[in-house]
This record gives sequence, structure tokens and C-alpha cells, in this order.
Amino acid sequence: MPRTEEQFEAMRTATRNKIHSAAIKLFAKKGFAAASVKDIAEGAGISIGLMYRHYKKKEELFNELVAYAAEGLERVVKRFQSDESPAELIQAFTLEILNDLDKDDEYAQFHMLMNQSLGVENPSPQINHLNKQSELLLNQTARLIEKGQNLGQFKQGNASEMAFFYFASIQGMTMIKLMKSERYVTPNPEIVMAFLFKD
Repeated sequence: MPRTEEQFEAMRTATRNKIHSAAIKLFAKKGFAAASVKDIAEGAGISIGLMYRHYKKKEELFNELVAYAAEGLERVVKRFQSDESPAELIQAFTLEILNDLDKDDEYAQFHMLMNQSLGVENPSPQINHLNKQSELLLNQTARLIEKGQNLGQFKQGNASEMAFFYFASIQGMTMIKLMKSERYVTPNPEIVMAFLFKD
């Protein structure tokens, strides 16, 4: 029985998801330059020919993943611009990150991929957009912290420095997660946010 267009689309989506998962893992572990198309195809469990049907070049795949990352940062920026309580917004976001780190390596790998894009020479429009969103998120987090300070929710201090410290902590956790793997222990949310919340 011939397949329908919906079935073909479902197969294409499933294949792309396998490629994405394999690529994120390999880019995080080996770096963009060292991860070959053959490695990615093997990691996805598909032929190199099928891989090339989806992506003509490795750069296309990397840029698509970078675009997804930028969309994710954009969503967080919008969340942080809402009228919700700054304390509740930061708590919810931190819990999501810690849960993702606790669940598997994918968030940490995606984070490494975003970090790698920072050092790319002649960055693509997608990488430039990711870097812009990253900067916007940092600035918006500083504004959110300042708002929380004015409401008496957060400790006093330089809001920009506190935002930098917050994201440096997250980045540190993602790196340790990838290095320690199953020996990684996700810290209690209260520890992660102790620098920010009033006692």
C-alpha cells in the first residue's frame, strides 16, 4: 500500500530529529570542525546519502540548530518581559534548567553548541542572531533582577553583575554535566539562587 504525504512527512521529521540529536551530541563532544558528516550519519543510524538529502552541508545543519537555540532564547526574553513576579519567573526558569540537566545530557549539549557558535569566524546570520538574543537575554535578566530588587524580592547589588553570575553558574553546571556524566549531581534550586533571593 503506497504511503501518504502525511506518512512521508512524519518519516522526514523523524529522520531530521535523529540527525539533530546525533549532531548536537557530536558537536558538543568533538566540536563543529572535528565532527564529520559520516559521524553524524552513523550517530543518527542513517546512510550518508540520506543525510545529504536532508542537509547539503554540515554548516546548514549547524545553522539550523543555532536557529532553534536562538528561538529558545527569544522565548525566554519574552517571558522575562512579562508582568509576572520576577521571583516566580526566575524560580520557574531555574527549575526548568535543573530538571533538564537532571533528565539527560541534551540541554548541556545544546548549551555547548551555543557556546561554540560564539567563536566562529565569519559567523552566519543565524549565529549573529543567536549572539544578539544571548545579549538581549542577559540585559533582560538584569532588568528583571532590578525589578525584583525594587519589589524587595532580591538582594541588593549590581543587577548586571548578578545576571552574569547567574548565567555563569548555569554554564558551569552544563560543562560539569558533560564531563561527569552519570556522576553529575544536580544542585538544589535554593543553592543556585542563594546569591539572589533574600533570606
